[in-house]
Amino acid sequence: MRAQAHLIEAARQGDSGAISELLTVCQPDLKRFARRTCSTTEDAEDAVQIALWQLYRKVGLLRCAATFTTWIFRIVERECYRLYRTARGTEPLDEVLEHDLPQAALVPTDLRLDLARAMERLTPPYREVLLLRDVHELTAPEVAAQLGLSLEAVKSRLHRARTQVREQLLASGYWLKDGAPEPLHNVKD
Repeated sequence: MRAQAHLIEAARQGDSGAISELLTVCQPDLKRFARRTCSTTEDAEDAVQIALWQLYRKVGLLRCAATFTTWIFRIVERECYRLYRTARGTEPLDEVLEHDLPQAALVPTDLRLDLARAMERLTPPYREVLLLRDVHELTAPEVAAQLGLSLEAVKSRLHRARTQVREQLLASGYWLKDGAPEPLHNVKD
């Protein structure tokens, strides 16, 4: 972000000119971030406006200028997720996966349903990382930045989430442990 420490510090101290300049300086970076984070252009614009409003109202509450960038991007990120959840709140996870995965039609319906159920059973921290990384196809550093986690924490949660989903799919009998499809059993008439 292009905001300079002295500008942030002046805004923290209540200098209205510095706050106004900070709003102007931050807006392009926040818009770029929001366009990558939010699901629609309208949501991105709304998220940026809310972040700028929060900046205007609460910049004086920051303890130090060094936390400014993390704080402002986190506001945008949270707002994007809130808007996404509101828009998709009533849509089941299997339908979200069907819309988001370009090749969903090639995946058998029963597998998609089993996958959606397995993902729903994950605890929220694991599910969130898995969705961002594997469904929304963000890079691990992007997931880390959006969730405010270290890269190592993202990798660890992603590994655990994938392992839990794989174990649930194996337990459902969809695949054998060697990766081959389960053999068809002969049904005697």
